[in-house]
Amino acid sequence: MDGKQVHPNRSMRIVCPNCGNDQEFLEVADGVILTTRYIQNDDNSFTQEGDDSQILGEIRFYCGECNTDLSQYHQRFFEMLF
Repeated sequence: MDGKQVHPNRSMRIVCPNCGNDQEFLEVADGVILTTRYIQNDDNSFTQEGDDSQILGEIRFYCGECNTDLSQYHQRFFEMLF
């Protein structure tokens, strides 16, 4: 060992092979229907009550730094959402 400690989950970290980014990512979905529900308040302003989305097309995953397509890692990303 060289004295450096490696975080146990570091090997599972998604890292862009193009630029090395391991923090910022984009999920892009085609053919999305987004329905947002609003309630109008007594003062005539609106408050969002909820939203629903339906994805009809493909979902892709990109590096947030260089926009490299990382869709091969999308399943791992999805599994790590909390």
